[in-house]
Amino acid sequence: MAEFEYGPVEIFLIGFDGERPGQKVVDGILELIESDAVRLLDLLFVTRALDGELTVVELEEIADQYGLVGLEVVELGLAGEEDVNDLGEAIEPGTSAAMLVVEHVWAREFAETLYRAGGRVLQTERIPAPVVNEVVAATQG
Repeated sequence: MAEFEYGPVEIFLIGFDGERPGQKVVDGILELIESDAVRLLDLLFVTRALDGELTVVELEEIADQYGLVGLEVVELGLAGEEDVNDLGEAIEPGTSAAMLVVEHVWAREFAETLYRAGGRVLQTERIPAPVVNEVVAATQG
């Protein structure tokens, strides 16, 4: 396999109050996709009722209501029930989340290069932006 169809994939769980994301959340998702830094592979909306029950809504069911008509999603169904159950634990009762499965487009070529050279990524770790900014601010202060 010399060429990869996909680069590294990451699942983001973006929380918001209520059952429906506000326009700024929707705009943020659209800006990310339009930047071409990532490719949207799947998108779900998950709500946790006050009694703890999770409800999953697929993009095609609510695209009109959420202002996401025409949003290209490459691999609908990639986020499965196990992903929803695992990540859904972070959703507080009475709130919801958008679950985005994105491919890091910039890293596809890098992954191919490593593979052809006999190398491989052994591990990655994401440091959340708030943590990085706090550490930098603390070291500069």
